Amino acid sequence: MPRTFAYVRVSTAGQTTDNQLGEIRAAGFSIEPRRAVTETVSGSVAAIRRRGFARLLDRLEPGDVLVVTKLDRLGRNAMDVGSTVAKLADLGVRVHCLALGGVDLASSTGRLTMNVINAVAEFERDLSIERTQAGLNRARAEGKRLGRPASLNAEQQAMVARQLEEGMAVSALAREFKTSRQTILRVKGATLAA
Repeated sequence: MPRTFAYVRVSTAGQTTDNQLGEIRAAGFSIEPRRAVTETVSGSVAAIRRRGFARLLDRLEPGDVLVVTKLDRLGRNAMDVGSTVAKLADLGVRVHCLALGGVDLASSTGRLTMNVINAVAEFERDLSIERTQAGLNRARAEGKRLGRPASLNAEQQAMVARQLEEGMAVSALAREFKTSRQTILRVKGATLAA
């Protein structure tokens, strides 16, 4: 008889896995507490490098079922999720994802579904990058200055340059103008370059 495990993950200590466990129960799965692996770790960490998930892999046997609420519990990007599902399939473990209607991710239908979802996510990321770049280019064309505002205005920069020429220390100027040493050094570099 196949055993059923649950893998639930949150990214920060302030979050709880209760909702994920509730979703799994609501979907009709009765998971023994010792077979519910909960973990607090960023999704950017590959699943195979997560302590709890690695221990789970050691416990899984052919025929077992692993239930997750969403694909992002297994990884942040398509490659990580794909390799994790492939590793589980190699072990003979079926992966049941609630968000995908319970399709077994190791099956041909599951792989197709994952590939479509990943392709759409990649497309959305690319569109977002294109929109951001278009907005930055438009702002530059309109003459807008991008980035953080300068901590010293032109008048203050001129005062710093004069005081540097008079031999005042960089650290003393940074304290006087309530800025970083690096800002004073940039003024110094601009003065020398001029």
